[in-house]
Amino acid sequence: MTHRIIHPDGWKPAKGYANGMLSENGTLYVGGQIGWTADQVFEADDFIGQMRQALQNIRAVVEAAGGQPEHVTRLTWYVTDKAEYLAHQGEIGAAYREVMGRHFPAMTMVVVAGLIEDEARVEIEATAEILRA
Repeated sequence: MTHRIIHPDGWKPAKGYANGMLSENGTLYVGGQIGWTADQVFEADDFIGQMRQALQNIRAVVEAAGGQPEHVTRLTWYVTDKAEYLAHQGEIGAAYREVMGRHFPAMTMVVVAGLIEDEARVEIEATAEILRA
């Protein structure tokens, strides 16, 4: 079985990891995405802004593989501040729908002590099933 590395056009190179791996059967594994841009710059320091950017990054990887947000089957969220997440659920829902639409895959939320990039407040990984024609 071969896998194809998925890297959206215009993104700064990933070092030591792949943003996405697409299997022959159409399963796309999207590596954890944080709230930085294609140039690996944080434009937002708040949870909502970083979450929106992380979801936009997931969407970009899925689209680069030939899919759409509705092909996402699973999201795993890693957050550094449970209280911040709980305090902003309405805003989170609105930002989520803005990027992903009204598609709600299986989700897991994990509270972590920290993420590799010190500025990151959230990291989200995804799995998608890209339909083959």
